Amino acid sequence: MVGVESWAEIKRMSEVEKRGIREIARLTGHDRNTVRRALRREGPPRYERRPRPSKLDPFREEIHRLLRSDPSIPGKRLRELIGELGYEGGKTILDDYLREVRPLFEVKRTYQRTSYRPGELCQFDLFEPSQEIPVGFGQARRGWVVTCCLGWSRAGAGALVFSKQAPDLLWGMSHCLGQLGGLPETLVWDREGAIHAAKGRPTEEFAAFCGRLPAGWRILEAADPEAKGLLERRHRFMRTNFEPARPIASPEHYQRELDAWNQRVDRRTHRGIRAVPAERLEQERRRMRALPDPMPDVDRRFVIRVPQQPYLRFDTNDYSLDPRFAGRRVEVRVSRQELAAVVLDTGELAARHQRAFAKHLTFTDPAHQAALDQLRGERRQGPAVEVERRPLDRYDALIPA
Repeated sequence: MVGVESWAEIKRMSEVEKRGIREIARLTGHDRNTVRRALRREGPPRYERRPRPSKLDPFREEIHRLLRSDPSIPGKRLRELIGELGYEGGKTILDDYLREVRPLFEVKRTYQRTSYRPGELCQFDLFEPSQEIPVGFGQARRGWVVTCCLGWSRAGAGALVFSKQAPDLLWGMSHCLGQLGGLPETLVWDREGAIHAAKGRPTEEFAAFCGRLPAGWRILEAADPEAKGLLERRHRFMRTNFEPARPIASPEHYQRELDAWNQRVDRRTHRGIRAVPAERLEQERRRMRALPDPMPDVDRRFVIRVPQQPYLRFDTNDYSLDPRFAGRRVEVRVSRQELAAVVLDTGELAARHQRAFAKHLTFTDPAHQAALDQLRGERRQGPAVEVERRPLDRYDALIPA
């Protein structure tokens, strides 16, 4: 059999130079029959090795039977089963064969490429920092980041929170929407406990938040990680680019660094959309509605009665209350920045403290301590008693000289 180069030369002599078989044979040194066979070939010659019998051949039917009963059976287990029947081959040939035949028995899930309209949706998720966040008083605390990404522009934002409760997650969403500068049609979440009630329905807090914006919502199906792929790439990039070698001093410092990082990342070309998210965001903002002013109130609110020991415990910390309102009901409002209490019947301020994210601390307002000292002093003195003053001559009359 001639090689590829000789075959090509024989074809050239015949087709281009119009030489005969005898002349080609004389010029190339090949036999005339070899030249004829080369001219009859439609493609270049190729060495083909005869298939050799495999140790796997006697067990192919058994392998097919096992795959029909369980297409996802691991290769290791399958090798054990056919090994009991006498299979002595290696792992590699079985794995190679399974790679070819398993798709015949196991229907793979397929995905279509998703396209979005400008302002159509914004997807939210939670990212957990690998290190605890310093919160002052020599303490550090576990935190989460509410992340979001617009479907069309791929622009994103994030907000640091310290719990997965609804008020904190909704505050994080408000911060993210403020960073994006517009309101999309639909807010998308997976089945986070504070967002998802049951059977794809939202919690009352999440539904009320969407209603006040207003915006639609979508709760993703369970066990469907591919549905939230918008944020997976961003989370991986946060892990490898935002977190390393970035010392954090406080929650406020973390938030500033995160906001600046998101803006810088969105100025790069996104491989998925082959565009710059920051440039697309400018176009998408023109299609989104304006955010309400003010944003929906997501502060915690509850009513308590001021105890005799005038302190309120929230998130393991004790905050002082005005002792003059002991026994009266106050409405407590806890925001991201502060904790305040207002007397219900008069509207007087009973307390205002800066909120702390450190734990097991006591915060006493100096004015509350002064009022408490004053009340304690009045109780010790007791009520005022008038004592009659009598002239001394009365005692002289009663006591003989």
